Amino acid sequence: MFLNNLKPMAGSHVKRKRLGRGVGSGLGKTSGKGHKGQKARAGGFHKVGFEGGQMPLQRRLPKRGFRSLSAQKIAQIRTSELKIFSASETIDLAILKANNLVPIFALGAKVFLSGDVSVPLRLKGVYVTSGAKKAIEAAGGSVVE
Repeated sequence: MFLNNLKPMAGSHVKRKRLGRGVGSGLGKTSGKGHKGQKARAGGFHKVGFEGGQMPLQRRLPKRGFRSLSAQKIAQIRTSELKIFSASETIDLAILKANNLVPIFALGAKVFLSGDVSVPLRLKGVYVTSGAKKAIEAAGGSVVE
């Protein structure tokens, strides 16, 4: 390999269009810009979203507050956080909200395995991962969906 043999990769250099060089070139006369109008003229530029003086779409639509519309409504809880409950209690979403383990606006809760489960827990109406379910049942607890 020698320096005088080096060439750019095929397709890495695209030939520029030669505009306004006659009918036969395919880009003669109007140079591919059509007839008249702002975009056909030199300096024919307008802002992105500009609609010719009409109120732009992004300003016509209402504002939607500060809470994300796509935020998850299912709160996540570790098994280690459930140690505060006794074995006789049945744990459901209302009890989790009362103990500030899930936010008030949560529509559901999901328990996942993080830490060991020593107390036999009774869960009702709460989503549980397969690993957490095995650990809860191994400790003598139960899960009712």
